[in-house]
Amino acid sequence: MSAIEQTLAHSGGDTGIGHYPQASTGNGEVPAPNLPTHSDVNEELQDDGPTIDIVINNVVCSFATCCHLNLKRIATEGMNVEYKRENGMVNMKLRKPSATASIWSSGKITCTGATSEEHSRIAGRRIARILQRMGFKVRFSNFRVVNVLGTCTLPFTIKIIDFSREHRQAASYEPELHPGVTYRIKNPKATLKIFSTGSITVTAPCVANVQSAIEHIFPLVLEFKGEDISEEELLRKRILKNKNKRPKSKPVVSYINDVDSDWMDMEDDSELDTSEESFDSEDSQD
Repeated sequence: MSAIEQTLAHSGGDTGIGHYPQASTGNGEVPAPNLPTHSDVNEELQDDGPTIDIVINNVVCSFATCCHLNLKRIATEGMNVEYKRENGMVNMKLRKPSATASIWSSGKITCTGATSEEHSRIAGRRIARILQRMGFKVRFSNFRVVNVLGTCTLPFTIKIIDFSREHRQAASYEPELHPGVTYRIKNPKATLKIFSTGSITVTAPCVANVQSAIEHIFPLVLEFKGEDISEEELLRKRILKNKNKRPKSKPVVSYINDVDSDWMDMEDDSELDTSEESFDSEDSQD
């Protein structure tokens, strides 16, 4: 049933008798009600547009501890750590939120694997609290989000060859090196990888730039729309992506068996505020 037929059904029929007032004209005729036309319905559908889900896969942040860190001590006394002597760094993993920290002796720490800016900040503060409990005089400072990786899947394929020819100034396509088109946006700053299957990968300095980049590129790729993709096909692609994202188990160099379980989950640090402030070792014991 079309939108016009539904309106007629609610109004009591096509004679105008029902919820509409019967205001007669000078000739004694009852005017027909103002019903939406097909063009009005099409304009409303076009204004709504398709719904695109943007998935944030990775948020990279960095911060400083303002003190020297003994990597050998962290590797022997810490848990869920991996000491890479050739790189001069220690990797430490968190379960909640899921993140991996790369620790250098200079005190610089980089966290990857979080799915939001808030989670990345919480992961950084929990890493700092773990190091503080080991006896280091840690100060959580200079926190900033370095990079954000987001993906989305459009409900149609894209003719990337024609797209790259039309937008040569900002797009580059080299099929011998990469199967997708690299599109760079200056404002907001972002780099997009556009694939013929309709998948788009966005790399930007923050989450807001990822959304702005998708809003900028959608009307451009819509002009080079290919075949439509069914919802079942989109669901199958998402399932395959989730299977490929399963983490591979890596050996842990050192761990402590007699440590409290609350230290591993860091539940007692959940009340830490997200404000950028320093904390000393005396406050960490409560």
